[in-house]
Amino acid sequence: MFGVIANVSIGKLFMAGIAPGLMMGVALLVTWLWVARKDKVTVLPKQDMTARVRAGVDGVWALLMPAGIIGGMKFGIFTPTEAGVAACVYAFVVGVFIYRELPLRQVYGLLVSAAKSTAVIVFLIAAALVSAWLITTSDVPQQVAALLKPFTDNPTLLMFVIMLLVVIVGTALDFAPTLMILTPVLMPVIKEAGIDPVYFGVLFIMNNAIGLITPPVGIVLNVICGVSKISMSELMKGLWPFLWAELAVLFLLVLFPSLVLVPLKWLT
Repeated sequence: MFGVIANVSIGKLFMAGIAPGLMMGVALLVTWLWVARKDKVTVLPKQDMTARVRAGVDGVWALLMPAGIIGGMKFGIFTPTEAGVAACVYAFVVGVFIYRELPLRQVYGLLVSAAKSTAVIVFLIAAALVSAWLITTSDVPQQVAALLKPFTDNPTLLMFVIMLLVVIVGTALDFAPTLMILTPVLMPVIKEAGIDPVYFGVLFIMNNAIGLITPPVGIVLNVICGVSKISMSELMKGLWPFLWAELAVLFLLVLFPSLVLVPLKWLT
């Protein structure tokens, strides 16, 4: 979406996202280790090789799902949206007929639960689209662009201000509306400041992704609350360390653009 709207190479965006993605993964891993030690999580005993092989064989059907989804999209068999449907059908068949852990009598209850979770998400997206319409009709994007003009002489400061703006917007708007509204507004400012559009695109997309787990409208948070039957306040207690870790990585990428641009040069 960003590549099309901003007229930026999608291939370069993908390649430029590899190093930041690995950094984000390492940051979350370190956070998990810290949380596990802080909360004194009980570590399960190590299994012998026989048990590991048996578990691997038992899990083959489950492990084939992500491979099938990625392969199906890679070879053009289905779109990302259709991949979700294919994954549901595959999980149903495997759960009912292979693992036999999903009795048919439970299917109706699962469908009702899924419908309720989907309804919550649809209402949130509808509210986000209304907010997007109000922002657009109120001429807010143009006002934002005018406010950012004075920062164009300092690219690092400009990136900090934009990332802060996107974090704030991400608490209220969904991923797609934020991209569609802000990309056309910010790209001229970015080019005027001499910032690499691919570098900006990677950080902009990462920031929007972080917005999916920021309250109160974080779509992912509401899905988790619906599925796990826990309140938003309880969920946020466990989320904060990981959210701070992701924001710390974003801060480093703004401070040191070479963390994105140098690996991109190597890979391309």
